[in-house]
Amino acid sequence: MLILAALPATVRGQGGSTSATIAGRGIVTGIYSSGEPLGGDAFQVRLVQPMLMAHATAYNRALRVTSTINFEAWTIPDGELTIGGWGEGFVDRRHPHTVIHELMVSGVGHLGSTELSLSGGKGFAAFGSDDPSDRLTLRYPVNHHWSQILERAVLTGGILVGPVMAEVSLFNGDEPEYPQQSPNVDRFGDSWSARLTAFPVQGLQLEASYAAVHSPEHRAGSGTDQTKWHASAQWTRPLGGHPFYALAEWAETTEGDGLFRFDSFLAEMSWDLGPTRLYYQFESTKRPEEERIFAQPTRSVRPHLEDAILGTTQWTLNTVGIGRDLLADGGVARLRPFVEVSYVSVSAAGPGVFDPALWYDGTRFWGVSLGLTVGLGRTAFTHKMGRYGVSADAPPRVSTSHQH
Repeated sequence: MLILAALPATVRGQGGSTSATIAGRGIVTGIYSSGEPLGGDAFQVRLVQPMLMAHATAYNRALRVTSTINFEAWTIPDGELTIGGWGEGFVDRRHPHTVIHELMVSGVGHLGSTELSLSGGKGFAAFGSDDPSDRLTLRYPVNHHWSQILERAVLTGGILVGPVMAEVSLFNGDEPEYPQQSPNVDRFGDSWSARLTAFPVQGLQLEASYAAVHSPEHRAGSGTDQTKWHASAQWTRPLGGHPFYALAEWAETTEGDGLFRFDSFLAEMSWDLGPTRLYYQFESTKRPEEERIFAQPTRSVRPHLEDAILGTTQWTLNTVGIGRDLLADGGVARLRPFVEVSYVSVSAAGPGVFDPALWYDGTRFWGVSLGLTVGLGRTAFTHKMGRYGVSADAPPRVSTSHQH
């Protein structure tokens, strides 16, 4: 498998002033879901989230390079089976991410106890919560495009003063239309975001974000704009002597000057009992129901315009899972089998012609994933997608991902 060819490596200069690491990870999984479009069940075996990550630092970490190459263009060209998932032209499938997922250069400096950074390249805007690939469930939340802004040409400035961090990003509004596509640099700066994060006590992180995104789903810029809000609270402290993590987040996106409004609430938690992790996620999210391609019911028409939204649906999901490390914690190699079960319900959430009960031949579904996470190299377990400069340095540093 492609991911197994990624060999961990570390190169360090004298005094640790210069270093570079490379690592890879991926998940081999079998996914079952009832309630496929137009009725019926589905099962697939896929290699998902296969990534090669390389980090380099120089001048005692004042200069940093973060890069992630994603191979989903070849492992899941038709998407990953995810009932309720959507985005970038996929429906009830998680879309493959772009090949160059991140390539960011950061400069970091200090003025007394204040840390400053400027980061630029291709990556995540300063908005919302951590990417789902760095969190608990294999299943990407329905709110992925409400709670993160990724795969953009972005310039982010950040400042960390004591327990408070502020970041501002400029970026291009357009989302990718296929995995090999680059951001439309002619549109760079037509969108912006800001994120404020506070760490009032050890283990507690509070975050609030705002973004104004120009025509995200129409590459030429002729689509509707989005206004996005996000707030979250995260807790990472031991419970009963074992690592415990909890997150609650709220997101709202309005489109077409408020004509369409999509909100989301998500809560998740995990508890590590030695090498075993137990986790749970609840989500209630509204998503747009876009016009589908007749011959491909899991794909929506692109380019997207506001008159292609046929209605809004409300998705409620409960996901539980258990995973177990087979190799010693702290090593450069990881094997982590897991099983994950989701119970999903859907209902119409506003006017429109889309009827989920007719489309799915029901409104309640089950999904089961049985998989194995494979990773080589420490970078694969410490890197947080979308965290650059001061954001990469800020607490908490507790792993909450599949890779643990």
